[in-house]
Formats: sequence, C-alpha cells, structure tokens
Amino acid sequence: MSEQNILMQQRKAQALPRGTGTLCDWYVARAENATLWDNEGNSWIDFAGGIAVLNTGHRHPRIEQAVAHQLTKFTHTAFQITPYESYIALAERINQRVPVAGQAKTAFFTTGAEAVENAVKIARAYTRRPGVIAFGNAFHGRTLMTMAMTGKVAPYKRDFGPMPASVFHARYPSAVQGITIDAALASLDALFTQDIAPQDVAAIVLEPVQGEGGFHAAPVEFMVRLRELADRYGILLIADEVQSGFARTGKLFAMEHYPVQADLITMAKSLAGGLPLSAVSGRSEVMDAPGPGGLGGTYAGNPLAIAAAHAVLDVIDEEQLCARAAELGGRLESELQAFRKQCPAIADVRALGSMVAVEFTETATAQAVQKKAMENGLLLLTCGAKGNVIRFLYPLTIPDQQFRQALDILTSVLNHCAADVEKNVVTA
Repeated sequence: MSEQNILMQQRKAQALPRGTGTLCDWYVARAENATLWDNEGNSWIDFAGGIAVLNTGHRHPRIEQAVAHQLTKFTHTAFQITPYESYIALAERINQRVPVAGQAKTAFFTTGAEAVENAVKIARAYTRRPGVIAFGNAFHGRTLMTMAMTGKVAPYKRDFGPMPASVFHARYPSAVQGITIDAALASLDALFTQDIAPQDVAAIVLEPVQGEGGFHAAPVEFMVRLRELADRYGILLIADEVQSGFARTGKLFAMEHYPVQADLITMAKSLAGGLPLSAVSGRSEVMDAPGPGGLGGTYAGNPLAIAAAHAVLDVIDEEQLCARAAELGGRLESELQAFRKQCPAIADVRALGSMVAVEFTETATAQAVQKKAMENGLLLLTCGAKGNVIRFLYPLTIPDQQFRQALDILTSVLNHCAADVEKNVVTA
C-alpha cells in the first residue's frame, strides 16, 4: 500500500465509525463505463457495479446530459410541496412496463430499503393485516423494519435488536443447499400452524433472485405455487427487485421470467444509473390504500434522479441492454461451467441473464479469488450466507474487448486458486 493510501486509511479510521466497513484499501478518483481509476492512476475493471447500481455503466453520456440539463432548471422542491411533470412522466413509463396485473401506479422514494418499507406499509394499509413473511438468506435493507425482514444475522442484525414484531421467515428453495420446493412451501405451512394465521398475513416478500443471499433464482414452480397460496389466503405478493431489476437478468424485471405476477414490486439501484432513487409499483387499488400524505419523503423522487432514470430507460431500450445481459451472462456462465468440470472447489454455477454467480465449497476460496482478482485489476464481490459465492455485476455497457480481458483475468485467477486448493488437499 502506498504512503498516500496509508494516510487515507488512517484518516478514515479516525473520522468514520468502524461499522462503515470498506472492501478496498484504495480510493477511487474517476470512473468511466466499466473502468475505475484510483488516485495514483491504477485501474480496475469494475465487476461490482456499485453493488448492482451501474447496469448502464459509470457516467453514461446520456445520463450525464439529462442530469446536467435538469441542473439548469431546479435541483429540489419536494414533490409533495411543488410537484413536477418529470416525476409523473417517469411513473407513467414504469406503469406501462412493470409486470403487475391490471393498471399500475408508482410512487418514488430514495433508497431500496425505503421502497421495501413503504411496500410493507402499503400492503398493511390494503389488507388491514400486520404479518409479513420473508425468506432465509434474504436481504431487504438496513433500516429497522427491513433488517427484521433480512434473513441473515451477521453483520446486518447483530447488536441491533430487538426487531419489529410480526415478521417471520420461511425457507427459500435452493438445490445446492438441499432445500426443495416442497420443503420451502412446507416451512410456510409450519409458520401458519405455529406462528401466525394466514388470515393475519399482509404480504409475502421475496427476491425473485436473491442478491446478498447468493444469486439463487426462485424456481418457476415455486413462484407459481406461492402465487396460488397468496391468492388462497388473500395475501399480497411483493417482489423485491432492488438488485434484479433494470435489465440485469435479461428482462427489464426478473418477474418477467415467471408466468405469474406480483401485487407490488420494489426497485432501486440501477433505476437511476448511480443517483439515489427507488420506487414501489403495484396494482392501482393496492397502491391507493394509504391516504394522502401516507407516502412520500423529503428527497423522494428528487428531480435530478428522476431525470437520470428517464435516461436509463432510454439507454436500456436504445442499446438493447436486456439482450446484451443475456448474451454476456451466457458467455460468462459457459466459461464458468467449463471450468467447474475440472475444479472440485466449485460447488455450483448459477445464472439468470447477467445475474451470474459461482459458489465455492469453502469461503476461503471465494475470498482468495476476490483478493487475487483485485491484485490483477478485476474488482469482484462476494455474497451468500457463508460468503462463499462470487457474484458478477459488470455494467451491461462494457465493451466486448474489455469483457474478454476480464474473463481472461478471471480464468487465470481461478486456475491459480484451484492449484492452491489442490496443493493444500495433497499436503493435508
């Protein structure tokens, strides 16, 4: 580590609480599309995307232009005080494309957690019920309510209890974890028998593809049977698409991969290309349940972020990023599957479009891959209940040549780490 970065690390330790942990010991100075540069001119290919925020890349020209144009008008009024047309126009565009039954309505907020929390508020107002069911290994946010819904203790819940009441967890189906669809549904039946009557449940909330939980996609049969169960008891189904939305899975929304629809969908991250914006969309009669003033927030639907989101939708359509996600994800999955045949350290490879992950049998291997990749100019993120999964969140706008370069780095790193694993096994 350079002397400059050592000094920055010391300043960070003195100025920030330890709870604001960071992955990198270097500091970004600039970025463009899929490349990051630090304050010393070193570069990395960004396969983290600001944790799934940059599907359209860093500083896309269309987004820069849209924000710059809005800056010449106004930066903030608070929509609930002085409304503006661009907010309404964005809601109209999303309402036309969000996969919910019938006419849709949309409200904007600031963060993904805020969207999820407001979806719960809306569900409770509509059903007049208190209960919320989420799933093990889920991640829904860091506010008190969304922490309660998140299905992982460390580091998200530890030290922060007690949690809000009337939140329960079922099992999420996962072949690699040995959780079948029947077992997952049986866990819901157990909740209805042991913890809360289904008539007291307002909503079942799930990620169509779990993000922090390890990129597990809900099987189609599970989603269909979950919809049937929700309809049987008058429970709303909420799809948390904060991480899976906006072309990442090869569709604008991951729920478009399923033959059933949710009642409410939450979104954030890549919605505004790096600016803070989130939303809840859903069936009109459900969205209208809260009274006037029941939804909102000072920065909710900030005009700069709204302008960026309009540009994001334009870019997704004009550059055909849904098809691009399917193409890039297919190439990455194919290479990972080929490598898996010769690497017993890999337990599973999962992909839905460009929501791709490789799971290792040991957490230490995933950490070694991440560390070695960074040393070679490729930024990766881990996830999963045990942190033993590498997830890939590259911008969908990444040039082909740079994507190939990243895959070459990844292959070299995997070969190196696989050799280390084999060496350790032989030594043991």
